[in-house]
Amino acid sequence: MTLIPPRPVVGVLHPGAMGAAVGAALRARAGAVIWAAAGRSQATSKRAELADLVGVPDVAALARRSDVIVSVCPPHAARSTAEEVAAALDPAATGVLPVYVDANAVSPATVRDIAGLVGPDRTVDGAIIGPPAWEPGHTVLWLSGPAAADVAALFVGSPFTVRVLGAELGTASALKVCFALQSKALPAIWLEIAAAARGFGVEDELRGELARTGVDYAAAVGHAAGRAGKAWRWAGEMDEAADTVAALDLPDGFSRAAAELYRRLADGRLSL
Repeated sequence: MTLIPPRPVVGVLHPGAMGAAVGAALRARAGAVIWAAAGRSQATSKRAELADLVGVPDVAALARRSDVIVSVCPPHAARSTAEEVAAALDPAATGVLPVYVDANAVSPATVRDIAGLVGPDRTVDGAIIGPPAWEPGHTVLWLSGPAAADVAALFVGSPFTVRVLGAELGTASALKVCFALQSKALPAIWLEIAAAARGFGVEDELRGELARTGVDYAAAVGHAAGRAGKAWRWAGEMDEAADTVAALDLPDGFSRAAAELYRRLADGRLSL
């Protein structure tokens, strides 16, 4: 039995670049896709308008009106966003709770904490790998949890390729963490290499030695430094990745260091 009614009202928290793409992808199968306008920036409002999303006053209004809620926010805000939604819900009054999709780059433990707030049987763990999807073939949405198949059905025919990992919460987030370790932790090593080489005054010599072994130093450092605009967000993602590997008794220093490097890049303490 599906937990989601036909043509559901879907709430998106919040329509950043990815959230707007998710909201637009859901319009075909939703009765309405709504977003919470209170406290959001003009840029967010414009993205929501372009994606044809319907504004409601605040998160509480969105929570009470939605059959499905999709949370797409910075990793460090995932838990507080779920807390805000949970505080607004009153199952005694409405008789039902919405399905809550946490599509954030967080640890499996964080997903389970969120499930404790909004209901384990109605929580779906989501992991988006790829850019905001406006055309097919570039982005995969992985889902796990008891209602994962129900949520997957909402994206049929959308630009997102959706794959269900099973009924266990945390599996999708674990996959995202492993992917992020190579896509974000490894480039962060180049941030440290460049900072150390410049600090000791040996950058030109290092560039030459790497070129001799077939490594393009400028390209590698430029790729890493080009991530400065998202560094504040990736710091939180690396914190969550560290918690994930630590839970398996694996060394978490790679991710902790990457998180600190991205924090320094974001606030200007690390200049490349």
